[in-house]
Order: sequence, then structure tokens, then C-alpha cells
Amino acid sequence: MERTHSQHRPAALPEPAPLLAAYDSGVAAICQLAARFDPASWGAQTLCPEWRAFELAAHLRCVADDLHEYLDEAPMSRYARLMATGAHPDSLARKLARQNAAELAALPDAPPDEHIAAFAASARRYATRLGSVWDLPHHQYRDTVVTVGGMAGAACAEWHLHAFDLAVALGAEYRAADPEAVLTGWLAGMPYLPLPARHGRLAAWHGRRADPWQAVLAASGRGGGAGTARPLGWRSPVRWTARPLPRRRG
Repeated sequence: MERTHSQHRPAALPEPAPLLAAYDSGVAAICQLAARFDPASWGAQTLCPEWRAFELAAHLRCVADDLHEYLDEAPMSRYARLMATGAHPDSLARKLARQNAAELAALPDAPPDEHIAAFAASARRYATRLGSVWDLPHHQYRDTVVTVGGMAGAACAEWHLHAFDLAVALGAEYRAADPEAVLTGWLAGMPYLPLPARHGRLAAWHGRRADPWQAVLAASGRGGGAGTARPLGWRSPVRWTARPLPRRRG
């Protein structure tokens, strides 16, 4: 990746050790929850009516692989170019949803547990690449520069949020073991999706300490046990028929 300098303000840079520990625990949580699914339960819906558990498994694999691409090409990756537009969060969500759909359509057919295994291997390999480039710029949104460490924070939050989604599909509960670290990652890596006011200064005005896990859930659209991680109207091209799909050769 290229080293560049910017006069814009950087997002708060998270400390590597606690953030990477939380990142790793998010990957582990996804693997542990995935092991509880069977061919029938992989068809269960997550919080978003358009997003079922098996589609989430495939999406996780795509996201982990995308992280490597973005790091290889930072700070001029396709993700960086999208964020550099400074578009409204709703517009960014629509564009990212279209990217998700295209990537899932191109993904080779495989059962969900295979996608989860590939996700875990890719996500863990990504974490090993970050030490020497942690404080370098990854992308910029409006006047905020997000570093490589900040992007790792966004990924950390995504892993835990999708662990939450898998738990919901199983009818189980999930809470990140270190919600403060996950919240720090969100703040460092997701400047286009700030926390709702009630989880920030408004909570302090009322003499209450905001729950960091609930703050992340709310910022991601999952507050109150409802919401969506993807724009409504999106449909995945991936299919799951309660049995392993045939694998493509080659």
C-alpha cells in the first residue's frame, strides 16, 4: 500500500492489542455459532427479512476477501474511491448492497460451513498483515481519514454484529465479550454511520452510561432487537436448499 499524507483529521486510532483481541474473538464467535447450525437451520432468517443465515455465511467469506483487496490497494482501492465521494450513508448502503449481490453471484457454490471455514482463514490471515501498517491511511470519508487500524476496527465490529445475526437466526442471545473494544472499532472505522444521539452526549446529560454493545447495535440498525444490516429490497442470488449444493470443479 502507498504511504500518503493528508491535512484532514484522522479518526481516533484504536490500540492494536485490545482491538485485535476483540477482532479474533469475533471470528471465533462466528465459527462457534456456525457449528450449531444444521442443513435446515441454515435457511433461517436473520434480523433482515431479505438475509438468511446461509447467505450471511457466503457474505462473510466475501467481506474477508475484500479486506485483503482493499489493503493491497489502499489508499486507492474501490472501497476508498467509494468513500471519497462523501455520499450520504443511504447512498453508500445501496452501492455496497449492489456490490454484495454481485460478489455473492460470482461466488462458487459451496455449503455454508465451507464458506465459514474460508471466511475464518481469510479473516485471520488479514489480522496478521496489519502490524506494520496500522497507522497508515486506508481511506477517507469527507474530512475524516480512516487508518488501516480504523478499518480493522470496522471489520471487528462487523464480525461481532454478524455473530449477533447468526445467534438471532438460532433463537439465541449474543453479546460481544469486550463491547468497549467493539465500540472503539466502530467509531474508528465507520465515520459515515455515527452513533445515535442517545448513546452519546445525550446519555451523559441524563446521567446514564450508555451500554457500548447496545450503542453498536443501534448504530448498525439493530437496536431494540430489530433492524436491518442491509437495505430493504435487496435479494441475494445465492440459494440454499437445506442440503449441500454441488461444488464447482476447477
